[in-house]
Amino acid sequence: MRKLLKWLGMGALTVGLLLTGAIGYLYWAAVHHHPTPPATALLSQQPQQLAKNSTVLGPNWLRQSRSGWWEMHLEGGPFERGVANGMLCRDLCEYQEEAFVGQLRQLVPSAFYRQFLKYLIAVFNRHLDGSLTEEQRLEIYGVAQTANPKFDEIGPAYPRLMNYHAAHDIGHALQNLALVGCSSFATWGDKSADGQLLIGRNFDFYAGDRFADNKVVDFVTPAQGHRFVTVSWCGMSGVVSGMNMAGLTITLNAAKSEIPTGSATPISLLAREILQYAGTIAEAVAIARKRHTFVAESLLIGSAADNKAVVIEKTPDALDVYDPGQQSLICTNHYQSAGLANTALNQQNMRESASVYRQQRIAELMQRAGPLSPTKAANILRDQRGLGDRFIGYGNEKAVNQLICHHSVIFQPAKRIIWLAAAPWQLGKYVAYDLNKVFALKTPSSDHELVEVDSIAADPFLRSPGYQDFVAFRALAARLKNHEPVDPMELIRLNPEYYHAYVLAGDALFRDQKFDAASKVYRIGLTKEIASKGEEMHLRKQLAKCEEQLKSS
Repeated sequence: MRKLLKWLGMGALTVGLLLTGAIGYLYWAAVHHHPTPPATALLSQQPQQLAKNSTVLGPNWLRQSRSGWWEMHLEGGPFERGVANGMLCRDLCEYQEEAFVGQLRQLVPSAFYRQFLKYLIAVFNRHLDGSLTEEQRLEIYGVAQTANPKFDEIGPAYPRLMNYHAAHDIGHALQNLALVGCSSFATWGDKSADGQLLIGRNFDFYAGDRFADNKVVDFVTPAQGHRFVTVSWCGMSGVVSGMNMAGLTITLNAAKSEIPTGSATPISLLAREILQYAGTIAEAVAIARKRHTFVAESLLIGSAADNKAVVIEKTPDALDVYDPGQQSLICTNHYQSAGLANTALNQQNMRESASVYRQQRIAELMQRAGPLSPTKAANILRDQRGLGDRFIGYGNEKAVNQLICHHSVIFQPAKRIIWLAAAPWQLGKYVAYDLNKVFALKTPSSDHELVEVDSIAADPFLRSPGYQDFVAFRALAARLKNHEPVDPMELIRLNPEYYHAYVLAGDALFRDQKFDAASKVYRIGLTKEIASKGEEMHLRKQLAKCEEQLKSS
């Protein structure tokens, strides 16, 4: 027996050492395999401060507008752009990464498990570097030159930033849209007030409140390809919403995915390549066909040259193009093309998620509004009600406005105008940037506002008791999540038509073994407009558990 235990112990130790060595090697390889950058004088320059929140570095600049948006212009080759991005946004990038890592620590409290996940992701993404173009790698490597070393617990700068670009894809696949439920639409011809293409989109991505504190609109003049604008966050090379000077726009809408089995091109970097190098729908489709991606995604492409929009629907294994054959298009989080609409996974998503409901609500609002203008598009993007104007609670995923929006954008591609909503969410005023004027600017010698086009007024909801109740509801829900003592019924009082208020209150009562009260709360919750089949099943299972407890007592 002793010999057997000895040999088993030695065998386990050997396997452990081999696994550790293999993982260590893979991680070492990921760390040390990086592009060879060209020389740039930017690394030896210091940014020049024009005002408190306005900085210049060579032809590049960063400033904060009165609307709260950070505005940045980047110019030159990929490594130069990355270095400028990192140097101008050094403090903002640190804040952004702190917010992201803080959210990670909240989701994965165990330091040991975080360390394990780090190596697991290193193995999973060991070929990620090879899935990026040389231009993409150089730009990310440029940003990495000024990345804060205090986050090296996650990994050294370059592979860490590369993996951040894949975090959306991995999280989206593993959590199946738990953080994203975006909505977008387009009109042209008779469906637009001026006959030209108009696109609206809400990017409903949530990674904690702090993650959305510093939103950046980047105006990029690359050494190759089209000049373009992209809306995202500090240090981000990928694109989730953007428009180029050829009048082509791109917005991402997640679809339901299988769990990925290996690394591929992150979807935001594919979107970046399209935005920089495509001027027509045909060119966008050709680029999308070249790249193998992690996950399922819909890419709404608008083109001033074509005066229409389509959706490129892409999975890791297939691609199809949805063209509605009419002068309007709606894209939420399910596929609509002939080739992908009827797949089992997409049909399941349509049955079990809020995607179809949101699409139907947008169609209802568009039909009522008539030919769309930017102001009408903003009203649709801000809508909080359900089908038939039924109030379904503040924050419901079935609403177009879920009150978690990272950014809300309206594009007028023919005019090269982009409208951005100021915080909070899409409720602040929409301010417009005329790209013709922005890209005509020389490097500023003093701080001044870029916005010249009239804005769309802030949503009156901001001044309503309902808004105050929702803010209080979110604060109370956060306290409950942190295991602080709260009155569960106060959640319901603050947001009585929102099904999730009953989920939160019922679960809190259940944990306190107040099964009779929890049972009543769950029953009422089941009468509300529930966003997904999974959440409905949670309510039903919890109700059944309560009834079992009450019968046995």
